[in-house]
Amino acid sequence: MLITATQKYTRQSPRKVRLVANAVKKLSLEAALKQLAIMDKRASVVVIKTVRQAIANAMNNHRYLFADLAIADIRVGEGPKFKRFQAVSRGRAHSIIKRSSHITVVLKTAEGQKPEAAVAKIKKPEVVKEVSKSVQQKADKNLAKAVTKVKQPKVVTKKTVNRTTHK
Repeated sequence: MLITATQKYTRQSPRKVRLVANAVKKLSLEAALKQLAIMDKRASVVVIKTVRQAIANAMNNHRYLFADLAIADIRVGEGPKFKRFQAVSRGRAHSIIKRSSHITVVLKTAEGQKPEAAVAKIKKPEVVKEVSKSVQQKADKNLAKAVTKVKQPKVVTKKTVNRTTHK
């Protein structure tokens, strides 16, 4: 099954984002995340967010495990362009094109893996209604220690002031 995540209207040129996307496209999912985390490119932040979004879609919406996922494709397309101009000498203008891009990350699941099989592996956390007594007692002890460690300020009276130090 293919799971997708899309980031649209990113204010970066597609050419710069493609450099980062092509660098991690062939890697495993874990290696891609590590590589994106240490890359020194601005586009890596956007790509890693989109990859994490795709992983979250697979895990929360389709109940797949992280170990069962792999990168199928990362596509970077052109978004709308903002056309501006820069005033130059002799009353002329040079055009400026501010490009944007759309990033699509496609994840695939392992062969033969079904979401129903993955649901059996995932245990949903149960909400604990009451805090156990031992945890409550430890919290009370820590609070009592913190209160005793706080020093009360000393009240200075006229009799205790050493006049030789204050000239």
